[in-house]
Amino acid sequence: MPKMGLKSLFLFKTSPSPPSAKPFSHSLLDENIEIARSIISKWDPIPSSHQTSSLKPATVPLFSNTRQEAKQYLKAVTSLQSTMHHLVALDSSSESLVQAQFLMQLAMKRLQTEFYRILAENKDNLDPESVISTDRRSSSVSEDEDNFSEDEYRFAGSTVSTVAMADLKAIAECMVSAGYSKECVKIYIIMRKSIVDEALYHLGVERLSFSQVQKMDWGVLESKIKCWVNSIQVAAQTLFRGEKSLCDYVFGSAERKIADSCFAAICRDGAATLFGFPDNVAKCKKTTEKTFRMLDLYNAICENQQQIHSIFSSESTSSIVLQVCASKARLGEVIRTMLINFESAIHKESSKIPVPGGGIHPVTRYVMNYIAFLADYKDALAEIVDDWPQNPLPESYYRSCDREGVNRSSGIAERIAWLILVLLCKLDAKAELYKEVALSYLFLANNMQYVVVKARTSNLGLILGEHWLTKHELRVKEYVSKYESVGWSKVFSTPPENPTAEQARAILESFVFAFREACRAQSSWVVPDPNLRDEIKASIATKLEPMYKVFLEKYQLGPDAVFGCSPDDFEKTISDILTGCVSSSQTAPSPPHRFKRR
Repeated sequence: MPKMGLKSLFLFKTSPSPPSAKPFSHSLLDENIEIARSIISKWDPIPSSHQTSSLKPATVPLFSNTRQEAKQYLKAVTSLQSTMHHLVALDSSSESLVQAQFLMQLAMKRLQTEFYRILAENKDNLDPESVISTDRRSSSVSEDEDNFSEDEYRFAGSTVSTVAMADLKAIAECMVSAGYSKECVKIYIIMRKSIVDEALYHLGVERLSFSQVQKMDWGVLESKIKCWVNSIQVAAQTLFRGEKSLCDYVFGSAERKIADSCFAAICRDGAATLFGFPDNVAKCKKTTEKTFRMLDLYNAICENQQQIHSIFSSESTSSIVLQVCASKARLGEVIRTMLINFESAIHKESSKIPVPGGGIHPVTRYVMNYIAFLADYKDALAEIVDDWPQNPLPESYYRSCDREGVNRSSGIAERIAWLILVLLCKLDAKAELYKEVALSYLFLANNMQYVVVKARTSNLGLILGEHWLTKHELRVKEYVSKYESVGWSKVFSTPPENPTAEQARAILESFVFAFREACRAQSSWVVPDPNLRDEIKASIATKLEPMYKVFLEKYQLGPDAVFGCSPDDFEKTISDILTGCVSSSQTAPSPPHRFKRR
């Protein structure tokens, strides 16, 4: 390259002049063209008498080894563009303008080649995660680029992706400024769209029609929903976000619409495929078993919606935002329908066979497990049921304050409290199927205990509040009290005061008989919850043992010899009840001797 004097350097750095600027002389403009020719022809030889041995083959990358030559090349193109503006003002038909135009076309082809090469060779370095992490760093490097010497740029802590991004930005600025934005954008879209499409494919995103989704077995569709939930997280937080950052960086100096339209062309199709899947799923048959997968889809959209709106905020990608909002709205409506169907299913449950031993009814387990899972989606559900009509429940039933006094009033608390109330009403009807009144109360106590424990050990407790939990725990105690009152009434009966010795023997004998009869009758009854079972046994023992021991001590009766039921036997018999198993101590009792047949 020939040496450049002060005059040449001044011309080299000249930027496009405004229309009011005074045109340069022909000699200065021609000299500027020659300077540009000497630099451009080094990378794309021009057959002429001025060709020198310093020319390099066209296959040698411009942006490969030294940064200084690449900077000189871009400045030469910028200077050439300025010169062409001045030539047009002087003489639009001059030979110099034709030469300048030829050099500009040659330079643009070279920059197109470099642009494509950098994109192709840096597919791995320009992945979304690298772009996001280096976006800010590449901005600072780009701003300070002029302060670096020829080789310092690559050794100033810059990553490969940072260098590639800076090179792409510099080329794009030059091409767009020269009026070759269409060529630049075309290359960029072709290269980056293939990368985005490939990334979506590896995430499991596939274009599926409603007909295809509708015909899938639920197991297959469920696995695709799980895959989609993971895919939207990666796509929104990394893939689309990274692509948006790269596009904005490379074309950030140009008009805003260039970066927006470029990003839209790259990501719009893939995004439409990704965000169209939930809408197709929502149109399928609505069954209760699908509720939680619908909630997974809804929840995933909620978690990423803000990022999606930020990424696809331009007019050219607004259709994506509308699609996401439509999918979310449809999912919300579907989930409401499923909740209505679930409530209806509870009402319609019509089994007439009582649960053996008064244990936990299957409908109790199913409904409470279902509702406990619903509670795991409390934030999404709160949004879904927010504008539902209220159920005819007093606010005190489902609205309370926690220990810090924070009001728990919410649509989801109301909805869940209502579903549980529907269940409890159904259980009241089931209790009437038992012939033994005491067993019906035990059944209600067992099932209410299951409801309370499930609520307290899940997110239901956080939603319903301590007041609701305490109130229903008291109902368990009420049912237990009624069970004891009815089931042990003959044993609990108060003996007359100051009986004779013979009467005392008869009273004690009747007591033991009634006790054994109660234990025998309840030998197959069950209390599944070990804590509740221990509480009931302790309550019964507390009421019965003092009464039994008083008679033994006051009237000096010998239980072992006369009645065959010592205090140890008494305790053992109580410990065996309510387990659902008949023990040797719970065999049919012998009637009092006065009732024996002669």
